[in-house]
Amino acid sequence: MSDIIAVVSPSPMRRVVGVGIMTALGGVMIYMGVVSAASFGGRVALLVFATVALWGAVHLWQSTLNRIELTDTELRTSDGILLARIDDITGIDRGTFAAKPSSGFVLKLAHRHKPGWAPGLWWRTPRRIGVGGVTGAGEAKFMAELLTERIAARGQKP
Repeated sequence: MSDIIAVVSPSPMRRVVGVGIMTALGGVMIYMGVVSAASFGGRVALLVFATVALWGAVHLWQSTLNRIELTDTELRTSDGILLARIDDITGIDRGTFAAKPSSGFVLKLAHRHKPGWAPGLWWRTPRRIGVGGVTGAGEAKFMAELLTERIAARGQKP
């Protein structure tokens, strides 16, 4: 197993705030669905959206128990999910106006991968991986700089 070079971990305060906001949103929607004078369909819609918000809060809490690890050969989560091999990364986007997670960056991939998502930590479309969300900006910046160096060393434009 390779040694870990860099880690991006969830910030405890951002994690708690994110889960708290989603839980509060779910609670408010449940309250509105129960006591509002809306039609039956409106009440059902509010309760469905509340359930989705509460599911999201639980999923955010669970997914942010992990962290993202960079080794010499791969980018993975601490629970063993392979996000991408370093050789498969062709570029990185971390600009201000990039479509990226908060305090994070987006990796461009050479090959297609199975989509996935861990709220607040990472997401993956077939050719892109977003890292960030409730993570610390400093750790993400450090990891992005290391990846940029590795891409440049291969002779590719980051």
